[in-house]
Amino acid sequence: MIFTTATTEAEKMGSLSTANKIALVMEYDGTHYYGFQLQRNQPTIQGEIEKALWRLTGEKRRVVASSRTDAGVHAKGQVISFRTGSRLSPQTFVNGLNYYLPKDIAVKAACGVADSFNIRREAVSREYSYNILSSSTRSPIREGFSYRVPGYLDIETMNRACQTLVGEHDFASFASNIRGEEKSTVRRVYRAGVEKSGDLIVFSIVANAFLRHQVRSTAGALVRVGLGKMSFDEFQAVMEARKPGLAGPTLPARGLCLMRVNYPHPFEEQL
Repeated sequence: MIFTTATTEAEKMGSLSTANKIALVMEYDGTHYYGFQLQRNQPTIQGEIEKALWRLTGEKRRVVASSRTDAGVHAKGQVISFRTGSRLSPQTFVNGLNYYLPKDIAVKAACGVADSFNIRREAVSREYSYNILSSSTRSPIREGFSYRVPGYLDIETMNRACQTLVGEHDFASFASNIRGEEKSTVRRVYRAGVEKSGDLIVFSIVANAFLRHQVRSTAGALVRVGLGKMSFDEFQAVMEARKPGLAGPTLPARGLCLMRVNYPHPFEEQL
């Protein structure tokens, strides 16, 4: 089935003053993409969504993401928004975009939002998870979405370290690169913890926002804590030092997933 629209030329060229704003909840496997944000001559999530929008509506529109995931990072609950002169229903955007998008990118839900709605500034928190596979042997199926650690990990000590992250702190030590637009390296972490299910260990963290590579760097430090290569006191000292890059190398992107972006009023209530 090919999705077509009855969009008029006036709608395609619709001025910003008359355009609607749509929000989408997206899921994607970031393995084959150079991150969310557009890059010249490289495949990106944003690029694929904008191409699909053009094919569906005939409009060339920019989409904005609530969180710009890096190359190789996955998402289960990314939220994006865009303006459109089309009068397609939210469900038609879901069905139509999924027809045109590659198989590793999908729209899970859509809804109309107020023109003044800012997808990034109005988010109250972001939830990320990092998957660690505790196994002495490779897992061809799961290693595309996790980082394998062959040794035993002390979950109790890792969780103790996680509790030092909760609250408002300067997380400069867990940022591999402080970008010029970062006005502050202070972030508020609402929840952090490690859970084990079989040989899969999941580090989850919820915060108002994150610094570049903060979650992957934190996960790397926690793995060293779990392996006994970094003590709890050393982990705490790293955080208190507030020195960029001090936490050490980041873990690979493949284990990281943006699980959810939270707003004052959940999108599910509007669907």
